[in-house]
Amino acid sequence: MSSHLPASIALALVALAAFAGPTAAQSRPATVVELFTSQGCSSCPPANANLITLSQRPDVLTLSYAVTYWDRLGWKDIFSKPEFTDRQVVYEPALDQFGPYTPQMVINGASTAVGNHLDQVETLIATTPRLGGPELTLADNRLRLGAGTAPDAGADIWQVSYDPTTVEVEVPRGENAGRTLAHTHVVHDLVHLGRWTGAAQETTLTPPPEGLRTAILLQQVNGGPILAAVTD
Repeated sequence: MSSHLPASIALALVALAAFAGPTAAQSRPATVVELFTSQGCSSCPPANANLITLSQRPDVLTLSYAVTYWDRLGWKDIFSKPEFTDRQVVYEPALDQFGPYTPQMVINGASTAVGNHLDQVETLIATTPRLGGPELTLADNRLRLGAGTAPDAGADIWQVSYDPTTVEVEVPRGENAGRTLAHTHVVHDLVHLGRWTGAAQETTLTPPPEGLRTAILLQQVNGGPILAAVTD
């Protein structure tokens, strides 16, 4: 029996491959939604639920950062880190905010809304410019950035390690005492990899701990808009 496929079938397979879209090793979302939240904030659980809803959209990458400024009020969020608070603080002047608050959602680094208002967030997703930027390829712990036109100050390259599952946490103290809170796409680590100045470049990444996934955000400096994103 011949091992060659008929020409018609071979052409069909090529066409399917061409239109299959991003593989699991390279998913380029149209929108990044970042939630700044805390287990110590009584108004945050509805925003966490909204992020779970948004995480079902294939065109949206959702990321949940636990901030630290609620930790002193009876319960320390088990996911909180100072660098997550720092990321939110840097956003505030660029987004014309007077200070950080929870729950806040930031869309593509360019617009913001209270995370409890899903309708407002969905409107911003529909109206905020989608991600473009240079080509990003993420596979086998290698990041490749294509050449392109960079902002005058360059762009920050961020590596985000996050848990793609939904986890539940019992909170014994603080404003949410006695509640079990659901979270998804919880960020565990945020690392600045350097700057992109427009030239093509390639970087070897430190793999995330088992069970976590990697996302790369290419972003204008000082909390500016996100230019491009990719996740494995």
